Amino acid sequence: MKYRELGNTGEKLSAIGLGCMGMTHAYGDRNDDESIKVLNLALDLGINFWDTADIYGPHTNEELISKVLAPNRSKVFIATKFGFLENGTYDRSFDASPAYAKKAVEASLKRLKVDVIDLYYAHRVDPNIPLEEMIGGMAQLVKEGKVRYLGLSEASAETLHKACKVHPIAALQSEYSLLTRDPEDKIIPTCSELGIGFIPFSPLSRGLVTATLPTDANELKSNDFRHTIPRFQGEYLENNNKLVEDFAKLAADKGCTPAQLALAWVLAQGEGIIPIPGTKKTKYLKENAGAVDVELNQSDFAAIEDVLKKHPNTGPRYTEAGMKLVDK
Repeated sequence: MKYRELGNTGEKLSAIGLGCMGMTHAYGDRNDDESIKVLNLALDLGINFWDTADIYGPHTNEELISKVLAPNRSKVFIATKFGFLENGTYDRSFDASPAYAKKAVEASLKRLKVDVIDLYYAHRVDPNIPLEEMIGGMAQLVKEGKVRYLGLSEASAETLHKACKVHPIAALQSEYSLLTRDPEDKIIPTCSELGIGFIPFSPLSRGLVTATLPTDANELKSNDFRHTIPRFQGEYLENNNKLVEDFAKLAADKGCTPAQLALAWVLAQGEGIIPIPGTKKTKYLKENAGAVDVELNQSDFAAIEDVLKKHPNTGPRYTEAGMKLVDK
């Protein structure tokens, strides 16, 4: 495994992190035995950056991770998030107030069975309170020794500038992949300017670019939330199936898998970028880890851009409701 520094923190994290959400949340049925194997294999592969959130499950993701995290605490830089309140499937209210942050961090510490959380994200920017109040409440957790570093998720460049005036922000987590390029305009440059680590989630476009998903989304499990994502529906899915087919040919020519090519592309966008592809299968964890050894040249970048331009109708990454708390 290769390692990268998280912003200006001095922390050396695996260049490929591990997104744990799918182990208990959103992507079909659970298989705890296999997930435990994934977590232990991550340790063996040197993947020391794990990502979760209290809403995943809810709560069950942190509890599952704790089984491997707690006895191997010194080997893992653990990130979790707070703010979403479970009020029904994908119809959630949000609270990142200081009072709720204090309550939420205590619950996560207990579920994770750790004394301190390495990186604590506000899962979104709270639209109902001043940003200074939200960051101030999180900063208090650092002062109390409950949290080491603070992070934001899906925040705008303007918000990052404002937040850093209240307390250092170590990381920004946002969706970024071959099919989601929005952060390139302002977010990635701002993170570089401010010394903030940029953490792409869904760097494999929720599995789309891996060429491992069924071409008919109806074949996904009924409890897979990708049924709600526009990219997996209608004309968007027709476009994306063609895109994936052409992209897989590029990977084959490169001698790697589509997932590895997609991750290598993300890694190549900047040294401060640490993607966290999610998986609950050991074979995919090994595959993802191998992406750090895939080196791209200008011809590769050009070929990838040609494929993307050939199939531009990729569709929105969330529903309209899901986008309401993004880029705030």
